[in-house]
Amino acid sequence: MTVENFKKIFLPYHGKLYGIAYKILKNQTDAEDIVQETYIKLWHRREELESLISPESYAITLLKNACLDFLRKVKPVMSEIYETNIESNDSLISRIENQDKLVHVRNIMSKLPAQQKQVVQLKIWDNLSNEEIEKITGLTQVNIRMTISRAKKTIKKIYEKWEKDENRGFV
Repeated sequence: MTVENFKKIFLPYHGKLYGIAYKILKNQTDAEDIVQETYIKLWHRREELESLISPESYAITLLKNACLDFLRKVKPVMSEIYETNIESNDSLISRIENQDKLVHVRNIMSKLPAQQKQVVQLKIWDNLSNEEIEKITGLTQVNIRMTISRAKKTIKKIYEKWEKDENRGFV
């Protein structure tokens, strides 16, 4: 399938795919990411797609499966955030503050540039080795380490600014 044919067949579904992803995920950034991943999968399978009777149905099915896979990965992470092992003698206020901090870090991570977000997700959430990440992303080991380092610096910088702003009212 040529680039022109691919664009002509699949790009008109972009709005519909985004709408479905947003309905399922209820998050603009995640929906955009999943739609992009769906287009990448479609592109990699472009030779098989020429014989499809309903390309739209195929694209929607691929998207829905990607959304469900994403939710399966995110749900355990979110439950970890809300069910952190905080000592039982901690006050309710301390528990709420810790949960708030964890949610904020998660929010910062979701706003990282796409490549940093992907590598951090693979490394931290999926607990993959650098070798496994290299196979998935095509990045070199050096690039993976640099990407993780940059992501950590960005997260730390934004988090420290947020924490400083939060504490300003209590000082």
